[in-house]
Amino acid sequence: MKTDYWITNKPIEITEVVAKVTRPEAGAVNTFIGTVREFTKGKRTLHLEYQAYVAMAEKKLAQIGEEIDQKWDGARTAIAHRIGRLEISDIAVVIAVSTPHRNDAFEASRYAIERIKEIVPIWKKEHWEDGTLWIGDQKEKQSYTENIPAEDDMKGK
Repeated sequence: MKTDYWITNKPIEITEVVAKVTRPEAGAVNTFIGTVREFTKGKRTLHLEYQAYVAMAEKKLAQIGEEIDQKWDGARTAIAHRIGRLEISDIAVVIAVSTPHRNDAFEASRYAIERIKEIVPIWKKEHWEDGTLWIGDQKEKQSYTENIPAEDDMKGK
């Protein structure tokens, strides 16, 4: 992988992301690993589907890395986000941040995931037992209590 910020349709290798930020001057490497959870606000998820505007998403991930560089002295960041169909417990995103001191690594890692949800053009489709819904808002302000029929249920209607 040539870049430190990428979108992939293959499983993410955590060690690959961490290796991009590991260096002698860093006293801390913090990783955030986002996985597909089974229940969201009481609704059982069967699987997720992620799509992205890949070229723009990678530029926005790099922008987040630049923001972290400006906010935390000595930080180095790598981010990988998966697209396609993901099953329960699959890894959707890996963020690795190294800094000279641990508190900065923790803060920068949290900053990265929040910024991803704010500015990166990645969309997920929740597949539940009773329907599906595209979540265009990564901050998940969309209600999960709506009963949206599955696309298969809508065929022929």
